[in-house]
Amino acid sequence: MRIRLTIALLAVMATTGLWAQEKKVQDPAESTELNDQAYIRLLRTDLKARKEQIIKEAMQLNDQQSAAFWPIYRNYDAEQTKLGDQKLAIIHYYAQNFLTMSDPKADQLAQMVMALDEQRLALRKKYYDLLKKALPTVIVVRFFQVENQLQLILDLQIASNLPIIEQAE
Repeated sequence: MRIRLTIALLAVMATTGLWAQEKKVQDPAESTELNDQAYIRLLRTDLKARKEQIIKEAMQLNDQQSAAFWPIYRNYDAEQTKLGDQKLAIIHYYAQNFLTMSDPKADQLAQMVMALDEQRLALRKKYYDLLKKALPTVIVVRFFQVENQLQLILDLQIASNLPIIEQAE
């Protein structure tokens, strides 16, 4: 229950932070730049520290388990950051082409998103296997359960700030 409350609080704080930084703009290029900056802040500010705190609280690891878990987690997080950079590139592509969206551009966008989803899944599988060698499976599954909830919150934050795709006239 406490973990859910913490995750909900994190979501509210992230949302509030973005709303507080919201700015009305007329120039699409400026809007794109602000969206990129907001996304980067969302992923790379103290949210990482909050995320680590939530994971630490949820995992309830003893000293031996912590010694095995955290180095693997930090490698996982570094690889997740690279995927975050790819997601940023996809969002940038979407923002650049939003007003002139065509079937070929939409297809390219969809292919990019699906490739990123496949990379995310491959990364989870890789680290599931690595963690399972170092920790009991129940603890590994607990981590991925919490990680999945946090990732869904981030994805929702990003998705809620992107307009629905429309066909250019």
